[in-house]
This record gives sequence, C-alpha cells and structure tokens, in this order.
Amino acid sequence: MNLNQLAWRNIWRRKRRTLITAFSIGFGVMLAVTFTGSGDYTYTNMIDTGASMGMGHVTVEPVGYHLKPTLDKRLSGVDALRQRIVALDGVSDATVRITGQAMFASARKSVGGAFIAVDPDFETAGNNLLVRSLVEGKLFNERGGRGIVIGSRLAQKLQVKIGKKVVYTTTDATGEIVSNIARVTGIFTTGESTIDGILALLPIATVQETLSYAPDEATVVAVIIKDQRHAEAMRDRIAALPEAGGVAVLTWKKSQPDLAAVIAFDKAGNYISQFLVGLLIAVGILNTMLMSVLERTREFGVMMAVGMSPKVLFKLVMVESFWLSIVGLILGVIITAPWYYFLYYYGIDFTGAFGDDFSYGGVLVDPVFKARLFKESVMAILGTLFMLALLAGLYPAWRAGRVPPVESLKTI
Repeated sequence: MNLNQLAWRNIWRRKRRTLITAFSIGFGVMLAVTFTGSGDYTYTNMIDTGASMGMGHVTVEPVGYHLKPTLDKRLSGVDALRQRIVALDGVSDATVRITGQAMFASARKSVGGAFIAVDPDFETAGNNLLVRSLVEGKLFNERGGRGIVIGSRLAQKLQVKIGKKVVYTTTDATGEIVSNIARVTGIFTTGESTIDGILALLPIATVQETLSYAPDEATVVAVIIKDQRHAEAMRDRIAALPEAGGVAVLTWKKSQPDLAAVIAFDKAGNYISQFLVGLLIAVGILNTMLMSVLERTREFGVMMAVGMSPKVLFKLVMVESFWLSIVGLILGVIITAPWYYFLYYYGIDFTGAFGDDFSYGGVLVDPVFKARLFKESVMAILGTLFMLALLAGLYPAWRAGRVPPVESLKTI
C-alpha cells in the first residue's frame, strides 16, 4: 500500500476530528476571501474614484510641479503627447488639464478655491467624477467659452445658481494677477464636503488664454488605465515615450499621497487580521496531527520494528497533513462560494450606518460592502492556507519518528 492510500485511511480514523479541522480550514478560507475580497473591491474603487478627481492613475506633469504646483510650470506639446498615450495598450483614456488655485467671487461674496481647466470634448462621466456628480445644469459645451461648473457647497458660499456670473482670479504664467468672468452652467455634488466647497471646472482654452499659455500647453495629462494594479508599469511605458522627455511621470501613489497612506495603513491592518486567522488555523491543524501521532505511538513502533524507517514515517504524517489540507480547502471553496456570490453581486448596505457620503482619505467610499477577488489574491489565499497546513504538520511528523521502536512498543 502506498503512502497516499495509507494516509487517506489514517485521517478518516477519527472522522469527527478530521471534519472539525477541515471545517476550520474552510472557515479560514471564507474569512480570507471576505477580508481580501473586500480589500480588492474597496481599494480599487477608491483608487479609481481618486483618479477620476483630476490627476488620473498616472499623471504626466512638469518636473517639480508635484512639490510646488505653481502655474509658471507647464507642459508643451500636450496634444501630441496625449495621442501617443491613448494609443498605448491598457490605457482607457487620457485628458489634458490645467490645475491651479483661484479666488472665486460673486456679486455677494468671495471664496478661495481651486480649479481644473478641461476640454469638454474629452471629459465624460467615466473619467471625471465631477461630471458624473452633476446635480444641476450641465458641463459647458465649448473649450473656449465662458462656462463654469462649481461644487454645491461653493455655490452656497457664493450664493449663486445656474446662469449667474462668477469672477475667478489667479496668477498667470508670468506671476501676474489675472481675472476672468464665467457663467455657471452646472453644479455638482460629490458628497465630499471639501471637494464640493472649493473646486470648479473651467473651459481649458479660455484658461490658457487667461494664463498666457500656448494652445498646446497645460499643467497635467491625467491618464486613466483599465487596471489600477498596472499603474507602475504604465508609468514606465509613458516615461519611455519620446514625447515624454523632460517631464515627470507619477503614479497615483505620488500624486495622491494621502490616499496611498490610507490604503497602506488599512492593508496593514487587513494583513494582521488574516495572519491571526491563519495562526489559529495552523494551531488547530497542529493539535489534530499531534493527537493523531500520539495515539499511534505503539503503531509506529510496530511499523519501525518491521523495517519502516523514521524518514518514511515522517513522510507518512506529512502526506496526512497534505490530504487534510486538500479536504479543508475543498470544503472552504464549497462553503465560501455562495457567500462570495452574495458579496459580489449584492453586498451588505451600510448606508444607514455611514450615510451615502462617507469618505476616507479624501475619497468617497462605497457604503455597500462588496467583494472582488483578483486572480493573484485567490492563489495567495489558497497557497498560504495550504502552506500553513503543511507547516503545522512538520512537528507531529518529526515527533512520529523520534521514539525508538522498543520504547514505542511499551506504550499501552
């Protein structure tokens, strides 16, 4: 009889104990899928939302602009650069934008804030959170018009409505103070009070003229990619383009450091939780295998007395751990599948507890608890639990071959 057959029979000698251990592994799979899946979904959602707020997953900007974002720093030839970037595989969209600080004034009040100058031909609900969050009016139609789209809280501060005039004042490329007038065409509400209270969208051609920029000059090219996990690779590909010479190419981790810090901190807590769950599972497997070995001390003595080496006994117990792990993982997949299906398609709505405007790291978070697993996450969960189960069997396997045959036969 080979070791696999013998090991399979051995683990079912104590069916109840084996099933309890297997279900503990399965429960570990369900917890790991819940933790990891919710992280994959939430982090991706936050990163994509943050990217659509103006800077993209990858940002092309003038050297030094990230550290000191002044309007005297600008990119040239942005239209040609955008066309080359959009042609890259994996890029969903790329938009040319001008970002800066400004003072907004109405007939009644003045408020400090920020603006993003955009081309309405390339701004959509998919690549721009502010366009997606319009609650009144619409985005201006002309890149050289006099329209402006402002946040709802900013509109309240200025006491303006659709059709009202707003004067914005900023500094141009030479450091001179310049002003222009615009008429409100739309009002957005993202749910993030800071954004709604300071931000406005302006037509890019008008802003270029106001700032004394050339028609092909801007401060950033915001790149939206299909999969945020490939941001670093896309950054390197963009940086290698001939048109990208002398510019800085940053991922969202650099352009949005607050968001990156929040996600890193949350991931660390997630990993610690999963480590503790894995440790509990490993202890349970260790207990099961050690009890099995101690119960069969006399049996092992007989096996060694008839010629079986301690090395073979070690292999036997390790094969038992292997099959126990396999049974546990299979049960884990079976009991986790319906739970994951529910989280994937429906989720748990926490709107009542957190509201629909809950934000974290300056980015809105979906209040519906859902799960999405990447392929590498699935492999990591199954592989880690499998390795923990095997490692937990090392000491019992070592113990099995340590007692001399004569001493083993004395055990009653």
